[in-house]
Amino acid sequence: MAIDGYTRVCGLMGNPVEHTMSPVIHNTLAAATGENLAYAPFHVPRGQVEEAVKGAWALNFLGLNVTVPYKSEVIPFLHKLDPLAEKIGAVNTLVRTRDGFMGYNTDMPGLYRAMCRDGVKVEGEQAVILGAGGVARAVAILLAQRGALGVTILNRTLSRGEQIAREVNGLLGRRFAEALPLEGWRELPGTGKYLAVQATSVGMHPREDAAVIEDEAFYERIHTGYDLIFNPLETRFMKLVRAHGGRAFCGLRMLLYQGVIAYELWTEREVGDDLAEQAYGAMLRAMGRSGA
Repeated sequence: MAIDGYTRVCGLMGNPVEHTMSPVIHNTLAAATGENLAYAPFHVPRGQVEEAVKGAWALNFLGLNVTVPYKSEVIPFLHKLDPLAEKIGAVNTLVRTRDGFMGYNTDMPGLYRAMCRDGVKVEGEQAVILGAGGVARAVAILLAQRGALGVTILNRTLSRGEQIAREVNGLLGRRFAEALPLEGWRELPGTGKYLAVQATSVGMHPREDAAVIEDEAFYERIHTGYDLIFNPLETRFMKLVRAHGGRAFCGLRMLLYQGVIAYELWTEREVGDDLAEQAYGAMLRAMGRSGA
């Protein structure tokens, strides 16, 4: 694309940002839609989040994405929060308004849109979440909003899982989440199979050959596994789910759709499935893969 005096700038603030796939998503979408928009990553040193937000505003940025470790730290410097971002307590997209940046969370809507694209049903399902970080909390809220019957949080440190469950239940005003230690998975209610979301970093480099739960009997209880990791494209968790007859998906489409939704917010353009798949193909090529 040609950059000129009318080009609007968007980008990603975080630390680190060097290996981000976001420029591939947004610059592909901009080129395909004819939007005069350029997207770049910005490495923000710790302690300079306020300066980064104010600088982006002063430079007339159309918007920003926010990645770790600043998704919560950025909130005090925003004009307003979308209700979902406020409930989750994390922001990954800033949209320019007349009075300041408004904060959104497109991660969870992106996950749900990815699940729909992959044919994964949430409504009426019993779910398991592996891990008890901020992402696990957000996933639990998403599952509740989309009609899951309940969720069990499995985490190495039980007290952390219990804390997340209490927070989720408090936000929902009802009992939806409970927690068990990792080795307590045999106590999962009922005899049916579960939708499982893998929300830890286990399976990423340098632990590609590891899974949070190695006991293969656990995977007999899983009909669908969704790993939020996208590199590698097939984790050990996914392999174990598939080896026991389940369906398994990686987090690359979640990454795609959180970006798609951010792009839609910035440009007020709807991104259809064909265009989203074009961006997905560009992501795969950037990772050294081909096809969709």
